[in-house]
Amino acid sequence: MNGILIATLVLAVSGIIVGVGLVFTSKKFYVEVDEREAAVRECLPGNNCGACGYAGCDAMAAAIAKGEAPVNGCPVGGAPVADKIGEIMGIKADALERKVAFVRCKGTCEVTSNQGNYVGVEDCRSAVLSGLNIPDCSYGCLGLGSCVKVCPENAIYVQDGVAIVNRDRCVGCGLCTKACPKGLIELVPASKRVIVQCMNRDRGPDVKKVCSAGCIGCTLCTKQCEYDAIHMEGSLAKVQYENCVQCGKCAEKCPVKVITRPAS
Repeated sequence: MNGILIATLVLAVSGIIVGVGLVFTSKKFYVEVDEREAAVRECLPGNNCGACGYAGCDAMAAAIAKGEAPVNGCPVGGAPVADKIGEIMGIKADALERKVAFVRCKGTCEVTSNQGNYVGVEDCRSAVLSGLNIPDCSYGCLGLGSCVKVCPENAIYVQDGVAIVNRDRCVGCGLCTKACPKGLIELVPASKRVIVQCMNRDRGPDVKKVCSAGCIGCTLCTKQCEYDAIHMEGSLAKVQYENCVQCGKCAEKCPVKVITRPAS
């Protein structure tokens, strides 16, 4: 009988010790969770597709709660989800303009040439890691379609050696920008259609040797702009989207027509 009482007492004491230990541990290692993060996570569809550019919906919710991602960053949920998250974060979703991807290269087969016929893995990243450069322009699009493979909306394709984005299908997830090893793809505001379609930073004479459609750094575009919306970064023109009013004067004056105004 005494043995049973002792065993019961030992178990009771052990339970109390374990309970106290759990309480202490939970308080010691407690991580405060942002209530907004949990609320945002409830709004997201839960597909964990990665189209937003994050590892999954949990990562996306955390980024939104921290202010590191826009409330309309989920391309799957679209406007309804953006509106709900906007209410949680106190931001109007419709105030955030949709962005689309744009390929800053105009080096089709008609305006440039390749150093040789490429035979290998159809992947731009593999080609770059191998030290290969297919087009004469070292800045140009390789045209092997790494960006095409990662696009969840089939909004990007390769035509005549250069990747092209269908702006109507693009949801601005940014996966293609990360897949391009040359950094040719960037996200631009959907309403901004005046874009410099080149990334070659060499001097004009050197650009002309490898591509007849590349920016030659003549600065005529900057002289035409009345809104301080286009600047030179070295020998390369770059549009400042926040200032651009889409007048198109820079595109009209560009002698090589590298400043484009995509219709779709």
